[in-house]
Amino acid sequence: MSLTSKLQHLKQILKRFDRVAVAFSGGVDSTLLLKIAVDTLGSQKVLALTATSPLYPVYEEEESSKLSEIIGVRQMLIANNELELPEFVENNPRRCYHCKLKLFSNFLQIANQNGFSTLIEGSNQDDLGDYRPGRDALQELQVSSPLLEAGLYKAEIRQLSQELKLPTWNKQAFACLASRFPYGTSITRERLEQIERCENWLRKQNFTNFRVRYHHELARIEVPADELSRFLDDNLRQQLVIEFKSAGFQYITLDLQGYRTGSMNETL
Repeated sequence: MSLTSKLQHLKQILKRFDRVAVAFSGGVDSTLLLKIAVDTLGSQKVLALTATSPLYPVYEEEESSKLSEIIGVRQMLIANNELELPEFVENNPRRCYHCKLKLFSNFLQIANQNGFSTLIEGSNQDDLGDYRPGRDALQELQVSSPLLEAGLYKAEIRQLSQELKLPTWNKQAFACLASRFPYGTSITRERLEQIERCENWLRKQNFTNFRVRYHHELARIEVPADELSRFLDDNLRQQLVIEFKSAGFQYITLDLQGYRTGSMNETL
C-alpha cells in the first residue's frame, strides 16, 4: 500500500470516531496522530492529554505544549506518579504493563469527564518488533492505535511529518526514563534524576540519539555508531566524566554496539 493510501486509510479510521482524546507525548508518532486527528475531525473534537511524571524530562513537557499550540488543539496536563506503584518500582519484565495500565486508566477517566469517549494513542508497526507488555494494557482498556491499524511504520510517519512541516519529523525517538534500568533494578526518583541529568548533558552536546543506561555505579552510554568517534575528543570526554561523576556515577562506559532501542530487552 502506498504512503498516500495509508494516510487516507488513517483518516478513514479517525472518521469512525466523533470526539477523540489523544495520548500526546510530543514525540514523532503522537504528534502526527494529533495533527491528522485535528485536520480530520476539527480542533473542537480533539483533546490532547499529556502526562507529567518523574519518568519524563521537563523539556519534553514544554515541547509538547508548544506543539499543541502549533497544531491548535486544547491540551490537558495530567499528573501521574508511577513511583507510587510497587509493581513498577520493583521493575520486573511486566513493568511497562503496570505503568500503561495506570496512565491510560487516568487518561480514560479524564477524557470521559470532558466528553471524549474514545482514547487513541500512537503505536506503529515498528512497535510490534520489540517486547512491549504495555500493549496488553492498551488492549485491555480498549485504547485504539490508528497509526498501527493504518499500517504505518516509523520511517513513513517521519516522511508524512516532514511533508506536513511538523518540527518533530526528525526528532529522536524517546522512551520513558524507566527504560534505562535493567529488569530487577529498583527505580527511584534519585536514580531517574541521575539519568535525566546525564542525558540532558548529551542533548546539549548535540548528539542525535542517545541513552544513558543505569547499572548502579556504572553508566553505559549509547550513541549512534557514526558518532562514537566524537569521544576521541579529550575535552568532550573529560567534561563528560566530570558531569557524570557529579551526577553520582563512579564509572562511565561507552557501548561499542551503539544506540539501539530496547537494548534492556536483549537479556529476555
